[in-house]
Amino acid sequence: VPAVATERRFAQRLRRCLEEEQLLDGRYQLQQVPGGRVALPVLEEKLSQLCLTAEMPWELLRIQDAVPSRAARRRTPARQLRDELRRLLGEAWSEELERDVPHAWQRHGDLVLLREDSFRAAPWHRLGSALWETVASALGARRVARRGRVMPDGMRTPSVTLLLGQDGWVEHVDNGIRYTFDVTKCMFSPGNITEKLRVASLPCSGEVVVDLYAGIGYFTLPFLVHAGAAFVHACEWNSHAVEALHRTLVLNGVRDRCHIHAGDSRQLQLRDVADRVNLGLIPSSEEGWPVACRVLKKDTGGVLHIHHNVETPPAPAPPQSSVLPAERGSPEAASSGAEAQPPTEDAGEEMPGARLRPEWQRWAEATAARIQGLLAELHGRPWRTSVLHVEAVKSYAPRVHHLVLDLECRPVLP
Repeated sequence: VPAVATERRFAQRLRRCLEEEQLLDGRYQLQQVPGGRVALPVLEEKLSQLCLTAEMPWELLRIQDAVPSRAARRRTPARQLRDELRRLLGEAWSEELERDVPHAWQRHGDLVLLREDSFRAAPWHRLGSALWETVASALGARRVARRGRVMPDGMRTPSVTLLLGQDGWVEHVDNGIRYTFDVTKCMFSPGNITEKLRVASLPCSGEVVVDLYAGIGYFTLPFLVHAGAAFVHACEWNSHAVEALHRTLVLNGVRDRCHIHAGDSRQLQLRDVADRVNLGLIPSSEEGWPVACRVLKKDTGGVLHIHHNVETPPAPAPPQSSVLPAERGSPEAASSGAEAQPPTEDAGEEMPGARLRPEWQRWAEATAARIQGLLAELHGRPWRTSVLHVEAVKSYAPRVHHLVLDLECRPVLP
């Protein structure tokens, strides 16, 4: 950080001078330097405007470990990012550019993953690498990437551009589990944290689990690390996710308790091995139901965890009631008129744990009947299916909820 050093008796006069000329850098404190002097931080981009009188002894120097000011320490990362970019652009800064600066992002270790609508205005493009270096510095990162739309290739391949840095491999710690993956080739869904925590708490000690859609190990690892599963067969057809899953298993010391089946899970050759099957695919895991039935232990059965997006029709509008004038200014009335936020994958209409709606109950019962029929047809004898639980993970879109059905499946003994 560039700074002007002077004797202590001149420090306040110099400070007033720098403030009047708008040269003082408010991000940093005044600091003592050798020789009983005081150093005042100066804005790098305004050094050329520095013009001090000879009657005041001063010296220009650089401070390696400048101490942030109290105001700078209170700034949020988003505010700090805007301030740094405003300084970078100077007079070219505008309201349009300010709207283009992101307020939120994902962080994976030293990599910041920006939203797809960040920095799309033309003036940003002229800055080149200086823009991404400024973003990284302001957010305390070393690498910067920007995500695009998920590609419709059946593998949910992300469209991510690495803007600063050499590679996209990152490590993410979630509930004590270390995941590693390449952000430019694999998705990471932080919105499923409630279901991952629930899986981690399941009583799976000594069980064999088949995870039909393993990805980078969202549920495979909680089954192994926390739920106590004896062994997991993890099925995944995305080669990049398979590589990430292999690395993650090694990172967590559970590689010897998992076999990765690379390829289409519909072609899985396993039979009669599983105490529990996870079908973590949305919007529907229906194509995996026959496979799940085949891998369940034929003599004892087990539990299926079936993911599905279920649409809930809009509820009829309640009868309107008159509102007294005095009520319109109440906090309750004000809150009801808050600006609506657009629905996203991770923020929905209801939080997990919502009451079981009739539509959800009907879906669960219909699924239980379908699975019962598949099992009876496969084994040539009757089976019993019981709905243990329906978990509301999140609202995926308006009136569309991501649900998980825990379905117990047992053969009927003669």
